[in-house]
Amino acid sequence: MNERLRAYGAELIGTAWMVAIGTGSVALGASNLVISLAFGVAVTTAILALRSTSGAHINPAVSAAFVVTGHLSSRLLPGYVLAQACGAVLGSGMVYAVLGPSQLAPTVVAGSVPLFTAVAIEVGITAALMASILGVVMWRDESTATVAVAVGATVAVLAFMCGPLTGASMNPARTFGPNLLSGSGGLVMYALSTTAGALLVGLMTRWRAGSAT
Repeated sequence: MNERLRAYGAELIGTAWMVAIGTGSVALGASNLVISLAFGVAVTTAILALRSTSGAHINPAVSAAFVVTGHLSSRLLPGYVLAQACGAVLGSGMVYAVLGPSQLAPTVVAGSVPLFTAVAIEVGITAALMASILGVVMWRDESTATVAVAVGATVAVLAFMCGPLTGASMNPARTFGPNLLSGSGGLVMYALSTTAGALLVGLMTRWRAGSAT
């Protein structure tokens, strides 16, 4: 199979896995701690299984930032984003099929959190996630096991901290699948805020690398 198609397939499968496990735990009424761990473990296992095939971004914001830093060709970005979006819908579709349409667990902002604050939180936690990814890849240890554990742990911690406030999306795909199928709003806000957070770190990393040469 063409390497590009294999990469797209890996992104579709990994994103579907992450969305199904993570939002499935929400739909089942798990505690905030268990939900956070579910997302973290889903991300960790996806990276362990698929990183050698596609990089296991499973996140359009991460893929966009990787284009900025030079870790992903811009020619591959549309295919990655499309595969991740389809994977998100597939993952939510599996939750729908097993648990029903009322259990899709869309990403929502808590009623007590103003929109501006929600945007700032999503920008901040996505930036923190992207910084952890680039930090472990570029300045620590690029082994798949290390990347998987570090990134999965970061997702779990950030989800635990901010999940009750904004749903802790950090990922346009995580929101796209359940929010689209459930008819919930917020798609634009989550997509823009998470992508902005990842791109901010990507641009800073590129600037730092350029200034060091």
